[in-house]
Amino acid sequence: MPGYEVIGDEELREVQDVFSRGGVLFRHGFDAIRNDCFKVRDFEAAFAKAMGVRHALAVTSGTAALRVGLAALEVKPGDEVITQCFTFVATVEAIIESGATPVCTQVDLSLNMDPDDLLAKISPKTKAVIVVHMLGVPANLEKISKICADKNIALIEDAAWGCGGNLNETALGAWGDIGTFSFDFAKTMTTGEGGMVLFKCDELYKKAFAWHDHGHENNPLVPRWEDTRSSSGFNYRMMELQGAIGLAQLKKLPDIVMAQRKNKAMLWEAISDLPNLKLRPMPDNSYDTADALVFLVKDNEAARRCRDELLKVGLSTKILPEAYTWHFAGTWDHMPELVAAHGGDLLAAFTPSAEILARAVSIPVGVFLREDFPSKLREAIRKAL
Repeated sequence: MPGYEVIGDEELREVQDVFSRGGVLFRHGFDAIRNDCFKVRDFEAAFAKAMGVRHALAVTSGTAALRVGLAALEVKPGDEVITQCFTFVATVEAIIESGATPVCTQVDLSLNMDPDDLLAKISPKTKAVIVVHMLGVPANLEKISKICADKNIALIEDAAWGCGGNLNETALGAWGDIGTFSFDFAKTMTTGEGGMVLFKCDELYKKAFAWHDHGHENNPLVPRWEDTRSSSGFNYRMMELQGAIGLAQLKKLPDIVMAQRKNKAMLWEAISDLPNLKLRPMPDNSYDTADALVFLVKDNEAARRCRDELLKVGLSTKILPEAYTWHFAGTWDHMPELVAAHGGDLLAAFTPSAEILARAVSIPVGVFLREDFPSKLREAIRKAL
């Protein structure tokens, strides 16, 4: 987290360029007055190139990105979509909104999808898998992508926390059939709100492009008001000001991730010699976004002591251990579809994951690090443990 730390003159110049060239804020049309200014289109092209894929589609949020991806796959009622129990609530919301049944796997010590549990939960109804790179650490994509390929199941990567990371030098979001990103204000790069969907397949991209725009096919042979269509859709279009900001932020993304990785390493170095700490494991050849420093302690009591001591020195935790109710499916009894799919008792369904999460401590990492942050972090964790 987050791109907002580096918002500056570059973003302002991109936004001013929109107004100086006609002030058209809609991504389509109005060619006579926009002076060839297409910020969203340019942002999509630049993002696709940066991630090494054929197509990128800008949308209104990371949640919208997931929903558009599921629509492109023609997920429907009766289908099952598997994700993981530690994610953001939006991942499951998008599955429910598509009409499908959400099924969640356990997480392993990496706090990402457990590939063995994924294999166990696949059924004849499974239409897609959504794997999430939680807090910037790559999931075990080698195993997960092989499972999906062997079972002929579509793989979606929720890279809301993974923008700018990679595994084996392939960008997170570019491993699966579809990759989704969030650009909300607390993400590694931001457009305020907004998201992106990546596609390798031309056909899936065409379906998604139309669906995110009420079914518009943007047929070049007819004006937009007479446009052709072959399906319904919804409105998840990104506006030009978001595209303008995205262009500026994308140029800063490598430096943002590099700074966060440096700061994360510095924080871990400050506490790594303390007893009873275990760094969250990552797959080999991971390049994480360092959104957070996550380590495991003995039990939940120790994790909560860590939080208490951090607060005393003016620091904080992120999601774990105290605030995971928006990120752990074991607490989402407001979703009857999810409850029914897991036997009526979500906490019981995800006990192994709950036990791991209960002893995890997550320290937010930013681009700029207070000079006294490492020493205060060490002081707090030492007292807690």
